[in-house]
Amino acid sequence: MITINWIIERLLVKPTEGSLTDVVITADWRCNGTETTGTGDDAKTYSGTCYGSASFAPPTDNFTPYPDLTEQQVLGWCWSNGVDQTAIEANVTQQIADQVNPPVIAPPLPWLPPVVVAPVEAVVDASA
Repeated sequence: MITINWIIERLLVKPTEGSLTDVVITADWRCNGTETTGTGDDAKTYSGTCYGSASFAPPTDNFTPYPDLTEQQVLGWCWSNGVDQTAIEANVTQQIADQVNPPVIAPPLPWLPPVVVAPVEAVVDASA
């Protein structure tokens, strides 16, 4: 199962906007996804990510002072100002699916002999 996690990485703030202070005008966001398949030594973790920015108009009402902001509140602003949460999560999910089951692969060229890796041999210092 894919786990999706949204984070706000940075906020750009106008020190003053009218009578308000520390007004958020831009949020840089990231959507990360991970999925682990298999168990034990066979476990593999796959990941995908999308990132971007959302800009906001100066607030007209319901101003939240900067120290009182929450990440979830700012994410809500992003989603209501053009960041398509569903499409971004679908993109991250597809990135992971393409790693688990690659739609395109690059097998070895059929006319070249396979490369054989020689085993590593221990070197013993006889003078010691």
